[in-house]
Amino acid sequence: MAKIFPRHKLSAKPDVEQLAEKLEAHLLQGIETLEETTEVIDSKFGTAVLSLYARCVSDPRAAAAETWEAAVNAMQLGSALFAVTGITEGTVECRINRKLRNLPAARGPRSSASAGNWLSAFWLAVICREQQRMTQLCEIPLERLRAPEGAYDEYIYHWVDTLQTYWLRRPGLAEKLTTAIEMTDPAIARIAPLDLLQGQLYPPMNLFYHFVTRDTEGFTPALTEALKLHQAYWTLTEDRPTDINGSIALGPLAIACLAHDGKFPIGVESDYLPKHLLQHTWLGEFPT
Repeated sequence: MAKIFPRHKLSAKPDVEQLAEKLEAHLLQGIETLEETTEVIDSKFGTAVLSLYARCVSDPRAAAAETWEAAVNAMQLGSALFAVTGITEGTVECRINRKLRNLPAARGPRSSASAGNWLSAFWLAVICREQQRMTQLCEIPLERLRAPEGAYDEYIYHWVDTLQTYWLRRPGLAEKLTTAIEMTDPAIARIAPLDLLQGQLYPPMNLFYHFVTRDTEGFTPALTEALKLHQAYWTLTEDRPTDINGSIALGPLAIACLAHDGKFPIGVESDYLPKHLLQHTWLGEFPT
């Protein structure tokens, strides 16, 4: 029987439901303008992710269709962000909010098409089991994801390279993962704050190691540890416990989805890992 790992207390339910509705109304208005201009697509992606987190506060198992729709919209906008920044002219067809849309190319370099947002977009594609979008994201050259010096520690590019190598079945996975993990050493990674590095950035790598090495016995303990570190990060300061960004553990959830689909036993249940996203209950509910 799976052990229960409780989530820390978040915002009051009525307040967060109202927030989710306001975010979604604002988001849907913005989506309708994307065929005219994609200048706001990065902010719409951020709003969509926040909307998903808000939905997961009041619907921690993702049992409601609205939560699945929020996950799908976030996934679609994340992938679209990289699609429109990958072309220099013309349009690219993207499905967003149940409709195929022809989005114009982004004008000039887009700093938000970065390695950090790539990770979020990739995790969302994994959670939604969108293999084609996963492939499209993994085919993006690393150099396209590089931000100005000082924005990210070097480890993040090794981590993206590792995930791309895994999904596209390129050689050198073990070596690349080892390098990525080594680069998270606080003596090397100096840009990300230590609490962020240890509580949010490193745990998905460790969990991924147990997944790719088929360590079925070690996976649940590693997942539990990732949840402990996630919770520790989001309860470290006085203001963090009410931040809805901590409602789910996005990276660990995505890797748990890979493990679930790979027939790993998942021996822990938690509101940080919404059950119906983990078990892809809603898959096929509508075209995504």
